[in-house]
Formats: sequence, C-alpha cells, structure tokens
Amino acid sequence: MAEKNLETLFHETLKDIYYAERKILKALPKMARGAQSPELKAAFEKHRDETEGQIERLQQVFELIGKRPQGKTCAAIEGILEEGEEILDEFKGQPALDAGLAAAAQAVEHYEISRYGTLKRWAQVLGMKDAVTLLDATLKEESMTDDALTALADKVANQKALKAA
Repeated sequence: MAEKNLETLFHETLKDIYYAERKILKALPKMARGAQSPELKAAFEKHRDETEGQIERLQQVFELIGKRPQGKTCAAIEGILEEGEEILDEFKGQPALDAGLAAAAQAVEHYEISRYGTLKRWAQVLGMKDAVTLLDATLKEESMTDDALTALADKVANQKALKAA
C-alpha cells in the first residue's frame, strides 16, 4: 500500500471539491428559479457563471499535478444541498423563502471557503505556486459571494421574512 502523505491528501480533497462544485453547478439554476426576489435570483445566476470558472480552475490544478479531473462523492455537500432542497419545498411561496435560500447558499459558501482555504495552504506547503494562485482566485470569489449573500439577506430577505411574523 502506497504511503498517504500531504500530496495524497491534497489530491483527495481536490477530488472532493471538484465533485462539490459540479453538484453546486447543477443546483444553482433550481435555487434561482425558486428565489422570489430578483436580487437573489440574479445572485444565484451570477454565482452559476462563477462556478463554471471555478471548475475550470480546478481542472487546471488537476493538470498541474498530473492527474485527470475526477470527483469523489462528497457527503458534506450532498447534505448541505439536501437542506437547500428542503427549504425550497417547505417554504415555497412563503415570506421566509428567500431568507432560507440565502442561508442555505451561505452554508455552501462556508464549506467551499473551508475547502479552498485548506487546499491553498497545502499547495503553499507543497510548493505549488501556480496552484496557489488558482485556488486563491476561487477562495476570493467564494468569500465575495458570501459577503454579497449576507448583504442581500440583510437588505431584502430577512426583512421580508421578519415583516411576515
């Protein structure tokens, strides 16, 4: 059995986030269709476009390490996305729907931020300068999306949900 070292861990985690990004890409149009506010719908559509670029960057990282792009089932993202589906179903047509969708999207972002932060650090330790640059670009996008979701929730979604109480 081959020794499992930081390079192995890096590759396995890269497969995890690659799977996650592809699942997220499929989920975003449904979230956009379910959103009530035009602002949240636009945020989901914008992030869908960003996610396509993030997948491309991951493919470049796979290329840098000499591996083919391949996902590995990520139970964490499956669970987070399932929670988002529940919100879509349970709050459809309700004042709190957008607040719930924004929160579900932030759970996704926080997972991604965690993964990309770890991968970036490991790439630094492994001396993978080009991978660091690619991962950092995505990490910054994910953080900006998280900030935008917070602002949107505060400006629109949370207030709408609150007024209905």
